[in-house]
Amino acid sequence: MKKIGIILLAAGESKRMGSPKQLLDINGKSLLRRTAEVALATDCYPVVLVIGANKAQIVPEIINLPLTVIDNPMWAEGMSSSVKMGMAGLYMTYKDVDAVLILVCDQPYLSVSLLERMVEIYEEKQPPIVACKYGDQIGVPALFDRKMFDELLTLTGDKGAKPVVMNHLDEAYLVTFEAGRIDLDTPEDYKAFQNG
Repeated sequence: MKKIGIILLAAGESKRMGSPKQLLDINGKSLLRRTAEVALATDCYPVVLVIGANKAQIVPEIINLPLTVIDNPMWAEGMSSSVKMGMAGLYMTYKDVDAVLILVCDQPYLSVSLLERMVEIYEEKQPPIVACKYGDQIGVPALFDRKMFDELLTLTGDKGAKPVVMNHLDEAYLVTFEAGRIDLDTPEDYKAFQNG
């Protein structure tokens, strides 16, 4: 069985939301705690959480969860800095990972079954990347084989890991996750989600 770690990106300041979206209430749990619990319910290890902005408010949400928590002081430089910090945290905890699954904390429909399916595809078909497709978008969650790690470590700006997926699209395996279109970036997004 392959050794797969998870990096959960939660360092952004939620500028468009106006308050930390990591703390939005989803059925009685914060969005961040819900996503962390989904990650922890898989067989993946370790689960690395990258925090940055609003960390004083965010940390109490995950205080008793078995996560490797990494503080990204450069969070304002964009999502790529959090990917790199997450990779560093992964190596510190567990050097022998074969692959990493990158998650964001603003997809309320993320599920254990989706992540398990992505891991299964990776183990059976061994593509270098397993990414999600929703509408005409391709994005996270996304799983990267170890041979993609160097590329993840050279990312810059606020694009996250998407450029690596796009550079290898012809080799990537895409999983349909239509509910991945729903991410909570603005108060309107949250209201629409609540109204279902």
